[in-house]
Parts: sequence; C-alpha cells; structure tokens
Amino acid sequence: MEDSKNAHLILLFLSGAVMVLVGLDLASDYASGGSGSHLLLEGMLLAISGTFFVVAVKRLLHANKEIQLLKGDVEAFSREKETWREETRQLLAGLSVKIEKQFAHWMLTQAETEVGFLLLKGFSLKEIADIRKTQVKTVQQQSQSIYQKTGLASRSQLAAFFLEDLLPPRD
Repeated sequence: MEDSKNAHLILLFLSGAVMVLVGLDLASDYASGGSGSHLLLEGMLLAISGTFFVVAVKRLLHANKEIQLLKGDVEAFSREKETWREETRQLLAGLSVKIEKQFAHWMLTQAETEVGFLLLKGFSLKEIADIRKTQVKTVQQQSQSIYQKTGLASRSQLAAFFLEDLLPPRD
C-alpha cells in the first residue's frame, strides 16, 4: 500500500511538473512570437496536463478523506470488538461456574467433571483420553457415569441442558 501511495505521489508530482514546464514553454513561445498552431497545440497540452493534475489532486484528497474515515471505523470496530470480548469472557466465566455448580449438584467426581467439560467443548472420546492421558475405555465409562447421574442420554442432551437458555425465547 505504501508503494502504491508513493507511486501516486510521484505521478502527481510529474504531472504537476509537466504542467509547469508546458506552461513555461507556452509563455516563452508566446513571448518570442511562436506560430498560432504551435501555441494552440501547447495550450491544449497545458489544458490536458492541468486537468489531469487537478483531477489527480481532487482524487488524492478524496482518497485521504476516505482513508481517515475508514481508520476511524476500524478503531471503532476494534473498541467494539474488545468490549464484546470482555463481556463474553465474563459471561463464559459465569457460565463455566454455573456448569461446575450443576456438576457438583449431580455429584460428579472431579474426573467426571473434567470429562463433562471436555464433552461440552466437543472433544471426541479419543481426544479426551489423550488430553487426560487415560484410556478411551476409561473415558467411555466416565461418560456413561455422567449420563446416568444426570439422567441425560447423550452428549447432545448434556450440551442442550446448558445451552437451551442461551437461545432467544420463542413467542
């Protein structure tokens, strides 16, 4: 982006220089009594280069204004994102505490609680076994124990138990 900006500034500078040089040449030719067709041709060249320069300056100013507006938008979105992240962190921390309290209410062991959280996070039984450095069979037994103690039949029912209230109310 910086290279593009530099290229545009160089083109703007060159078009301005061409305009000034053509203008000086036109004035010099006029003063020395140049022919009408030559002066007309250089006048047209001056008008074209002047128009290009003015249009380029206007576009550059418009682009700079647009960049400033976009920077402001990006800053506002960044602040909004950080606010949302902080609120979400607080909500998730509160949800985590509530889930842990419910697990305690169901009288899950510490191992079952860990497995329960990993099930809710969506890990497979093999992944949970790897994370906890246990056998898949152990995780299967702990999962079954969780379902028996909770009265729920599956991982999806376990997740739904906690997430059901997160959905907007139905009319």
